[in-house]
Amino acid sequence: MLERPDAVLAAIPLLALSGLVLRSVIAVTGVGTGLLAAPLAPVGYLAALAFVFRELLTGPVAKRMR
Repeated sequence: MLERPDAVLAAIPLLALSGLVLRSVIAVTGVGTGLLAAPLAPVGYLAALAFVFRELLTGPVAKRMR
């Protein structure tokens, strides 16, 4: 059974790679090539970092600290 900690740990690398995957899809298909100039790779890493901070500040760990 998939529990919350497992889902959180699985989501972090998926979010980190999402920017690279999106950039690769745009490059392969050639659709929206103007988006290639956008820094899409760091967006995934920032999303993963924001997710980790959100979990630390509002997740079960933070609720136990109160």
